[in-house]
Amino acid sequence: MAGIASCGLVSLDHVEVVPNNANGKDDQKQFQEPEEEDNVDYSKRAQWLRAALLGANDGLISVASLLMSVGAVKTDGKAMLLAGFAGSVAGASSMAIGEFVSVYTQYEVEVAQMKRDKSNGGGNEKDIEMGIEKENLPNPFVAAFASALSFSVGALGPLLAAAFIKDYNIRLLVLVAVASLALVVFGGVGAVLGKVPVVRSCVRILLGGWMAMAISYALTKLVASSGLEL
Repeated sequence: MAGIASCGLVSLDHVEVVPNNANGKDDQKQFQEPEEEDNVDYSKRAQWLRAALLGANDGLISVASLLMSVGAVKTDGKAMLLAGFAGSVAGASSMAIGEFVSVYTQYEVEVAQMKRDKSNGGGNEKDIEMGIEKENLPNPFVAAFASALSFSVGALGPLLAAAFIKDYNIRLLVLVAVASLALVVFGGVGAVLGKVPVVRSCVRILLGGWMAMAISYALTKLVASSGLEL
């Protein structure tokens, strides 16, 4: 009996409790890091997205409206093309300079505020500079380049529509059609990248583009019909 009891005690000492598989899996899942479904910071993406979409939309609408204005008083395709090319170059340069000045001002304001905050916290100047370099601050050069490039890309569609069509009426119709299609594409791309409603974005930008082209055409036509020789 003693031998049996001793054997029983020994066996009990070596008994290993095996956890339930289901509970083990649950515990393991609790310690696992959650899968990254959507780690994109859309607020940071908004910096270059805003500059790129603003430039593309501005280039498209500005050049298309300019071509419609010239088309209101001139049937010559060369005149429209020359005006559109001049408008695209001037607009891209203006967008780049304006975006650079705007973003650089924002950069200086943020750096100055960060220096004040870190100085009040007791940090030395070297630590402050190192901390600022690690921050995700807006880059004025990137914003300027994105604006100029996107403006040129946006202006390319209306320019091509005016360059290769000789008939005046068809040229204007194709110009409006190309501009409308490009506006929908830009609105859709911006909505997808920014995770906002696509239809609402496309409709908003399409109506804005139509209004700009219609107003430009009508006002130029009105000025020309008033007796002013162009």
